[in-house]
Amino acid sequence: MARLVLVGLPGVGKTTVARLLAATWQCEAVDTDDLLSVAVGCPAPQFLRREGVVAFRQAELHALREALQGDVVVATGGGVVTTPEARMILLEEVTLWLDCDDATLVPRLGGVERPLLGEDPVASLRQLRSEREVFYQEVARARVDASGDLGDVTARVADALAEVTR
Repeated sequence: MARLVLVGLPGVGKTTVARLLAATWQCEAVDTDDLLSVAVGCPAPQFLRREGVVAFRQAELHALREALQGDVVVATGGGVVTTPEARMILLEEVTLWLDCDDATLVPRLGGVERPLLGEDPVASLRQLRSEREVFYQEVARARVDASGDLGDVTARVADALAEVTR
């Protein structure tokens, strides 16, 4: 395993799956939102609200470049695919799309600050999916079902990775 990048909507489990896979593969797990937060000196949601989407996407692009150093499993922010430069980078990497239906995602989002989901997470997720699905399809070598038990999801990711790297 050299590098793996996980993309997908908020709440799909990118960070959790990245950490589980990295522990299994004995490599580092990196979350681009964490790198962004360190770089800008505040939590990613606060930076997004304060500076706006354009500045946030530029900081996120920098975090993506930083994350892709060495053997690593990278969990990206859900909207990283909206930036053309990020998509170009992701196309050069082994990128997998974690996905599940919105009814599964909404409960997973409880208690976590997600500025882009606003007051109506169901409608917001539907809108984000509509806007981003084409980008996830573009950059990902495979789409992985992220519903159900974490063990099952990580097994599906490992299977998909084996399939796309033959």
